[in-house]
Amino acid sequence: MSHITQIDYDIASDAVRAEHDREVQLRGRMTNMKRTLLHSPVAHRVYAEWFTLRDELRPALDDRAVWLFCHAISLESRAIIPVGFFRRALTNAGLTPETIVPTEDEALLINFGKAIVRDSNAVPEELWDRLKARYDEPTLANLVAFAGIMIATAIYNNVVKVDVDPELGPYLEGFELPA
Repeated sequence: MSHITQIDYDIASDAVRAEHDREVQLRGRMTNMKRTLLHSPVAHRVYAEWFTLRDELRPALDDRAVWLFCHAISLESRAIIPVGFFRRALTNAGLTPETIVPTEDEALLINFGKAIVRDSNAVPEELWDRLKARYDEPTLANLVAFAGIMIATAIYNNVVKVDVDPELGPYLEGFELPA
C-alpha cells in the first residue's frame, strides 16, 4: 500500500487540479505515481521533465532503444512499476521483453543504464569510450540526465510503494524482479 495517497481531484487545490489537467491534456492519462506526486505540482513537473529529455534524445535514440535503456535501469533498480511500464511499451510494439535481442547500440545503452544504477562512481571507462564514439556530447549530457530522472522515478516508486496501475497488471503477470 502506498505511503502517499493519490490526490482526490474533487477536493484538490486549484493548483493541483490545474497541474492534473495539464498532464492529462499533454499525455492523455494519469498514473498512480503522478497522482501521488501531484500533492506537489512542482515535484510533478520536475519528474515530468523525463518527457522533455526524451524529446531531446529522439534524434539519436528511437523508442525501442529508449525503452530498453529505461527497462534496464528499472530492472537494476528493482522498480516494478517502471518495469511494467516499459514491458507494456515493448509488448505493445510487438516485442517479447524476455526474448529481445538488442542491437549493438541497444546493448551499449542497456549496459550503461545498469552500470549507472550499480555504482555511478564506477561506470567502466570502456563503456564511456564506446558511448563517446557513438554519441556527441549534447546527447551524452541528455542521456545521463535522462538516466538520472529514470533512476529518480524508480526510487520514488520504490520508497513510496506506489500502487501498481491496474493497466500494468497483464504485463507483470508471472514476472518477478531479479534478486
